[in-house]
Amino acid sequence: MRISTGIWLAFPPTCIEKNPLELPAQGVHLQHIAGVLDRMITYAKGESSHKRQFDYLKTEGVPDASLTTEILLENLDVEIATYLAFASQIDPDSLTDFRGVERAQLPSSVGGLLFHAAEHTQRHFGQLLVTVRILLSN
Repeated sequence: MRISTGIWLAFPPTCIEKNPLELPAQGVHLQHIAGVLDRMITYAKGESSHKRQFDYLKTEGVPDASLTTEILLENLDVEIATYLAFASQIDPDSLTDFRGVERAQLPSSVGGLLFHAAEHTQRHFGQLLVTVRILLSN
């Protein structure tokens, strides 16, 4: 599945870090969505975040001239495909299995983490579309 079509093809790459009306920039949303999907899979497996994920989390929202819209969309495409493949292999009987999140072992379940990943992605994607619409209208 590729989301790198439609409005993204016409989006000026120079706008990746612009934040109209103090809204988060498109790069922030693209990085964050990819990171959340990756972390929710880890938690659903019953694991804690890996060093790679902590390092990635520290870079979310930090300006980086090497990250183009195309690179961020490719990264997001990979994370969405990984999430969908993982979700499609889940045993329905495990959806209510307890999953403690991070060191505090915040209570969740496999189904709760999968739902949170989808809901969080939808919310940030909606915010991203608003930001893109504002930038394209100016």
